[in-house]
Amino acid sequence: ASIGLCGHSMGGHGALTLFQKHPGKFRSLSAFAPICAASQSSWSNKAFTAYFGDDLAQWKAHDACELLQTQGPLNVPILVDQGMSDPFLQRLQPELLEAAAAKVGQHLTLRRHQGYDHGYFFVQSFIEDHLRHHAE
Repeated sequence: ASIGLCGHSMGGHGALTLFQKHPGKFRSLSAFAPICAASQSSWSNKAFTAYFGDDLAQWKAHDACELLQTQGPLNVPILVDQGMSDPFLQRLQPELLEAAAAKVGQHLTLRRHQGYDHGYFFVQSFIEDHLRHHAE
């Protein structure tokens, strides 16, 4: 595989889960301010209920942390950047991804940036690092 996968916010959630659901399809993985534990985030309740009903097993099948804990470590390091002034930080829950990665021995670089929020300038400030991560 020669495809790198990266996303921001809900797209970061998608990148994390799609990488895990399709082993061997992607070569590298990174995310900006991803929703890390969608089955536990208040942000996801409405969407997950609409898509999956009350079946929590289905919710967990689309949760990056749950997938990592059930499937084990990936064959690549993960790069995640998170702004610490992000108004959505409590809903994104990067600390849960960090704990899940540590639990299964997954190499995760979770960079926390003081003074950065969830927006364009946050992504723009660190996109070069992500491109280099994928190029390596």
